[in-house]
Amino acid sequence: MKKLILSTLAIAALVFTSCSRDEDSTPTPSGVVNINSEDFKGELTAGQSATLDASKTYKLTGSFIIKAGATLTIPAGTRIEATGGTSSYIAVAQDGLIYINGTATSPVVMTSGKSVKATGDWGGLVICGRANTNKGGSNGETATSEVGDLTYGGTENNDSSGVIKYLRVEYTGAAFNADKEFNGVSLFGVGAGTTFEYVQAYKSGDDGIEFFGGAVNAKYLIALHSEDDALDFADGFSGSIEFGYIKDVAKAGIEGSNNGDNGSALPTTNATLKNISIVKGALAGQEHGMYIKEGGGKWTAQNIYIQDFAKGIKINATDAPANASITNGFITFSPIQFSNIAGDLSEYAGTNTTYMTQGTANGAGNNGDTPSWAAGWTVGL
Repeated sequence: MKKLILSTLAIAALVFTSCSRDEDSTPTPSGVVNINSEDFKGELTAGQSATLDASKTYKLTGSFIIKAGATLTIPAGTRIEATGGTSSYIAVAQDGLIYINGTATSPVVMTSGKSVKATGDWGGLVICGRANTNKGGSNGETATSEVGDLTYGGTENNDSSGVIKYLRVEYTGAAFNADKEFNGVSLFGVGAGTTFEYVQAYKSGDDGIEFFGGAVNAKYLIALHSEDDALDFADGFSGSIEFGYIKDVAKAGIEGSNNGDNGSALPTTNATLKNISIVKGALAGQEHGMYIKEGGGKWTAQNIYIQDFAKGIKINATDAPANASITNGFITFSPIQFSNIAGDLSEYAGTNTTYMTQGTANGAGNNGDTPSWAAGWTVGL
């Protein structure tokens, strides 16, 4: 591959800091890196920053990692087209920052670079922070992300990984094997100091958007055509998801768990879900609106609308910690509205008869139809 074209001062900085640079980018003495739009890959390291040019289409040909102390800014209207399957993804490491500054009329788009696009064409976006997770232990231990192999987790629940607004991520979910795939967006231990709003995952080969621990408060999320779950949270997630519209999903509209290895792991998942519509749509597969799984944790769910599924809420009778979470009053739905559910509204068969209050709920704002806040920046609705 071509070597970097570096200025004399930048070479000196490289010697003293031992930082590696994107092989096809040109840094200046100030630490500003100019990205080659035709071969977008590599990394930004401590002290480096880059701003993409919205007038160009960036060809993501490999992984691009924003490491600790580095910043990537993506202005409104920028388009990134990825090729290369699992080798192509964008990742933010702990203490790295990403600023995705889309607008309702000019979103940032990360998509497939293939002429005939399909789910699984590339990886997706991975963000790693320093907020809580129960994956590594109960005392702020860290863990390693299942995609990207980056460290995440800790005790800094207000940690910031930047600002992500008006982003559309398309044709993601490249698979390493049957058990390991990218999601549209994967958030590992992302803190509440991060803004994560107006994000659409479109045609993901795995989950649309998944939260692995962390405390981020996400708003205005859309998952359309998710070949696994649409939204998924686990591993001690203690944030919120407010305003979400889900349609065309193969498995669960929302899957929430505490920990897949230990359903009773600490710190316990403690999720707040508000104003969410979940519509089965046309995608074939297992059919349940929500899945309380692997210990469940704590959920406070308000104004939830579920439509057209074979069952409303799934919970396995053999998952004792998840059932105990409902029995002990740690998981509640108020109000929740079901429309055209063929089978059980809930599989929970325990003694708590008040955990679910059925009533009128408009979900994301328009029952099963597209909410008004999705106008302009989304696709496929």
